[in-house]
Amino acid sequence: MFKRLILSSALFLTACISVEVDEARTPTPANFVTATLAPTKSSYVPPTLTVTPEITLAPTLAVTIPPNCTNNAVLLRDVTIQDGTRVNPGEKFTKTWEFVNNGTCPWIGYALKFAAGDQMNAPLSAPITDTLPKGKVQVSVELTAPTANGSYTGYFTLNDPNGKDVPIGIEKTFWVKITVGSGVIPTQPTSSGSVSTPIPPLGGGANCSYSQNAGYVNQIAAMINEERANAGLLALTVNSQLTSAAQGHAADMACNNNISHTGSDGSSAYARILASGYAPSYAEEIIYGGGGPQAAMSWWMNDQIHRDAILSTNSTEIGVGYAYFSGDYIVVDFGSP
Repeated sequence: MFKRLILSSALFLTACISVEVDEARTPTPANFVTATLAPTKSSYVPPTLTVTPEITLAPTLAVTIPPNCTNNAVLLRDVTIQDGTRVNPGEKFTKTWEFVNNGTCPWIGYALKFAAGDQMNAPLSAPITDTLPKGKVQVSVELTAPTANGSYTGYFTLNDPNGKDVPIGIEKTFWVKITVGSGVIPTQPTSSGSVSTPIPPLGGGANCSYSQNAGYVNQIAAMINEERANAGLLALTVNSQLTSAAQGHAADMACNNNISHTGSDGSSAYARILASGYAPSYAEEIIYGGGGPQAAMSWWMNDQIHRDAILSTNSTEIGVGYAYFSGDYIVVDFGSP
């Protein structure tokens, strides 16, 4: 064992010496040149690579929808096309509203939808930007004004991915209102054809100059009689005294920004009908605020109390009032002498 270790050491020493002898004896060729780096000039600027910017995609909200969250919106303002804006016949325009998500549900996959009124080439549905609770969002729709002079109103809703309306305060609809050309439209006859709808003078108080729409008044009366016809009931006759009572209360609600059957003077619907000179054996009143004829009819016909009033067999006559002052206010008085 000891001898083998000595032999191995001897062999290792011989190998090392052999290498040293070979390196020392390696000749250098006559034409051999040692390569060196060229000196850098003082003015030399090394080239730089042009970095291609990365494309960043807009992030998508990645949030968890809390169970039993609530939907609610607040309409902050009309960003473009204020109510009553005058536009040219056939003119294209963009209506934009600004909302706050006032509920606890994040608005992901929500949409604007056309609900009723004058469509003005609006899409039936359009997506809105994802919005977290308490966040603001601007919602826009591209529209085209009708070619005929007149006042036009289109109603829209905000909807969740399941198509359910998002409440906007106590309302469900928001709108765009424009005036095309002169805004003058012919008065349409009522469906009964017996009495033309009287329109009281413009006004409503020292601090309120509300506007009226004869077309809306006639349209509401016609739609009510259409619903009655569908139910096999007789049409209601337009009565001037009921119309005066309805119009007076519509103006009162508009000027006081209050939706109530009780007048600003404490009057009841029955008292106002009596004050108009109408002596009823039966009388009833329905009201609506925040939308035009289509929105009002949709609301009334989907609420049992209002539906029963419209389809009551006790009524034979009708009066409709409409006033606009920072919103739509509609009153319908039913009666029988």
